[in-house]
Amino acid sequence: MARYRGPKSKIARKFNEPIFGADKVLEKKNYPPGMHGNNRRRKKQSEYAIQLAEKQKAKYTYGILERQFSNLFKKANAKSGITGEVLLQLCETRLDNIVYRLGIANSRNAARQLVSHRHITINGKVLNIPSYSVKIGDVVGVREKSKSLEVINNSLAATNTKHEWLDWDASTMSGQINTVPNRDQIPENIKEQLIVELYSK
Repeated sequence: MARYRGPKSKIARKFNEPIFGADKVLEKKNYPPGMHGNNRRRKKQSEYAIQLAEKQKAKYTYGILERQFSNLFKKANAKSGITGEVLLQLCETRLDNIVYRLGIANSRNAARQLVSHRHITINGKVLNIPSYSVKIGDVVGVREKSKSLEVINNSLAATNTKHEWLDWDASTMSGQINTVPNRDQIPENIKEQLIVELYSK
């Protein structure tokens, strides 16, 4: 499966957001990339360009490909509720994102790798599909053989952020999804309404 493996700082500067985590380059150069640097005269963006940029930002943030993202939007549009909010909820309840939110991995890329390499379980069974949609009540845990992995323990030790919609049990190295997150419980700086407007054209 194709994934973005290019310069992450370049993408972060493009959207002026620390999409892939803290970035010193973004702090030093808080303007878009380009050969003329900050001196380049920027044209006023069209409405379509702004909407497209927001969709691209969401895709890079969650590490989702175009077809997957389009399918998620169709799924969100078919559900009851505010389409943009439902779309973000579907992104948040992906297995790789849950692993990241629980602190088992320090980034979504690392979480995706842990899932793909069969280090993560769902309700006690190993599952290696990062895009799997976790349901309310599901228990996401670290496989018994993987509990001693340094990368997992270092990430858990460095994690101090708790999410109201998730429960974490340090003794069993597992977490449970209690409810679907509300929009105000999703910290990502994404204007989901622009994405809805883009797909609605």
